[in-house]
Amino acid sequence: MNSTAKIVSLIALLVTIVPSVLYFLGMLDAGPMKWVALAGTIAWFVATPMWMGRETAT
Repeated sequence: MNSTAKIVSLIALLVTIVPSVLYFLGMLDAGPMKWVALAGTIAWFVATPMWMGRETAT
């Protein structure tokens, strides 16, 4: 589970960054760039807390 969350987190981070770069290079319009980056951001915020070093209370 931990390694899967790390992989999903990395992919989500790339999905957040790559559309902005493509928009900067003129390869993607603003509308699709915003939606894809938003989806990547949401996925990153869901996946990252699953593997970051936060201890759970027992």
